[in-house]
Amino acid sequence: MYVCICKNVTDRQIRQAVYQQDVSSIRELRACLGACDQCGKCVRDAREIIQGATSERRMLQTHSAMAS
Repeated sequence: MYVCICKNVTDRQIRQAVYQQDVSSIRELRACLGACDQCGKCVRDAREIIQGATSERRMLQTHSAMAS
């Protein structure tokens, strides 16, 4: 699903940025993908996706550490 129409950024791209480039804020997302820097209508949705993906990432890391 497109989150940032102005820059053609999808929810999948945002999740990948969280997992692969350690993006954890809108500021970092802007620097990484250019999203959320024009009209601003996508900021709330992008923030929710970042928070969700960050939580998932932490859970996976904790689970992996416990399994080791």
